[in-house]
Amino acid sequence: MLHVVRHAPASAPDRPPLLIGHGLFGSARNWNVIARRLADRREVWAVDQRNHGDSPHTATHGYPEMAADLAQVIAAMGGRADVLGHSMGGKAAMALALDRPDLVNRLVVADIAPVVYGHDQTRHIAAMRGLDLTDLTTRAEADRRLAATVEDPALRAFFLQSLDLRAEGGPRWRLNLDVLETEMPRIVGWQAPEGRFDGPVLFVAGEDSTYIRPEHQAAILARFPAARIETIAGAGHWLHADRPREFEETVRRFLDG
Repeated sequence: MLHVVRHAPASAPDRPPLLIGHGLFGSARNWNVIARRLADRREVWAVDQRNHGDSPHTATHGYPEMAADLAQVIAAMGGRADVLGHSMGGKAAMALALDRPDLVNRLVVADIAPVVYGHDQTRHIAAMRGLDLTDLTTRAEADRRLAATVEDPALRAFFLQSLDLRAEGGPRWRLNLDVLETEMPRIVGWQAPEGRFDGPVLFVAGEDSTYIRPEHQAAILARFPAARIETIAGAGHWLHADRPREFEETVRRFLDG
């Protein structure tokens, strides 16, 4: 099963449990703050997706496999849950809802649509693979070295959350970079079962992001006819990091609806 970070409810739970799936190059730890806040009245489980964090490294990385991973976690949670997924995790969550609607109560999809995208993230894999790990002992030094190929400091900080400086044998990435590179066409693509999910769905878009566009609305409603879309002002693709409180309140209102 996937590695899970569990957040126990602060009081007696009166809401369904929530499962959170992160995006590409992320981890469950990226969601700690929001997960803890959403755990005031429910149990929250954040997962490391396959080939990320402390979850198993596998030879494949497509959405049917990731949906099956999430289904296994929900079975351990009790058999039904609300599900929140961001980016790659949002596509995995959508695939789960389409394949196993019996497991999903309410679905939140953060800044992604059920479409094939034309962008490619292999340049970031090349940057991480090219980082010189020799005698590396501090994250500050890792950031300095990574700056040679990744200019954006926020992006460097995000990537470096997946660098294990205390690993046995020396620093290593908690990412299966080889498989993620090989499977990149499937990650930016969209493989999902036929059919639709008729339950309540919220798509949350970042105002400054281009991942959910007006032309995607038909594809969204064809698979998720009860879906609605909300936009968070001043947020980009990492909307939960750009506007965490606004994102949390938007998700909370929908889940408590």
